[in-house]
Order: sequence, then C-alpha cells, then structure tokens
Amino acid sequence: MLERGISILECFSEDRLRMSLRELAECTGLDKATLLRLLGVLTRARMIHRFDSGSYAPGPALLHMGMLYRSTFDLGTRLQPVLHEVMRQTGETVAFYIRSGEERVCLYRENTAREVRHHVEVGTRIPLSAGGSSAHILLAFTGGTTEHQAEIDAKGYAMTRAERVAEMASVALPVFDGDGTFLGALVVIGLASRHSVAAQRKAAEIVRHELALQGFASKAPSGWRPVQA
Repeated sequence: MLERGISILECFSEDRLRMSLRELAECTGLDKATLLRLLGVLTRARMIHRFDSGSYAPGPALLHMGMLYRSTFDLGTRLQPVLHEVMRQTGETVAFYIRSGEERVCLYRENTAREVRHHVEVGTRIPLSAGGSSAHILLAFTGGTTEHQAEIDAKGYAMTRAERVAEMASVALPVFDGDGTFLGALVVIGLASRHSVAAQRKAAEIVRHELALQGFASKAPSGWRPVQA
C-alpha cells in the first residue's frame, strides 16, 4: 500500500501540478477503486489536495516535509550567502544541487534578475543522465562515471556549453564541508552568448573564493575517496 501511495505522489511534476483521476490511473496503472481509496488516505494526511473540480494536486504536508528535509542539511545560513555573492559578481543564476538516486535535486538557488536567464526553482529534480555540469560533478564525486572526469581531476570543475539546455553554458564545482564531507555541486549557468569560456573560468574562481569565506572547500581533502551513491 505504501509503495502504491508513493507511486501516486511521484506522478506530479512541474508540468503536471494538477491531475484528474483518469490521468492518475494512467500514470500509476492502478484501477480507479484502488486509486480512490489511496487518494482518500493521502488527502486526509494532507499529502494530496482535492479540488472541487475533482482534480488532485500535491498537498501542504509535502511542503512541510520538504522544509524539514532541507533543514537536515543545516547549510542554508552558510551556503545561501555564497550563492547570492556569486550571483552578484557574475550576474548569472547560481544553484546548489545534491544527488538523490539517479537524479539531482536543487536545494538552494539565486536567480539573476537579467531578462534572459536560466531560471531554477528549489526542489527541481533532473535526471543525471540529462547532463549539465552539476550532473558531471555529482557523478564524479559519488562513485559514478562521467566523460568530464579528466577535466574535473585536472581543473577542479566541470564546464558545459549547450549540453542540456540549448544556448546555455554552465560551470560547476564540488562543495565539501570543513570535515571533508562531500555535500553537492554548486553551478553557475548563463546564456552562452554572454557567459563565455573566459567568464566560466572567472566564475569558477569566484565560487572557490566565496566558498572558502564560509568554511567550505571546492577540493577534496587528501586521501578522500568517493562514497558510492
């Protein structure tokens, strides 16, 4: 029953914030009687909200759980100033991702105010297989494989141009805490026409400097070995 309930919650995404009973049945493969019973349980738990129209959406309990999840990292008060300052100095969107299974999840972000930009929302989940510089960093430091491994080993960052999102360029660095724990990837992403290779390299230096000011590191400590995700 628990697995079936989770399968319902996993049907929702940024592109599918409201779903009908028919759509949920198609997504989960559950018959409508079973689906209605599970939806009733999830609605009472406030994990699902049912509108008068009969459609369903994620409920407020999920927001509460998401905030608890973020608080377990105890990073916000130290990491958010880094993102803000990097965004201010580069003029580009900055985000912090962690690995969750075969996906990367955005925990923190600072979107640039520029009209043409790459907009990132907290909670966004993207398959690692979709690429992007932060995906390569997460794979490299969690026991995965990436074609950018040599670049990461030599330069300490991964750089991509129009790999996942057309006309966008990004550079990502690993983030380690003071005790040597790998935390995730910090990425700076902007329009390729203005975020040149030189600008990407400069952004990497800015990230390194700002991380160090908050007690983080962008380089693995001596003897560090990746932990299989």
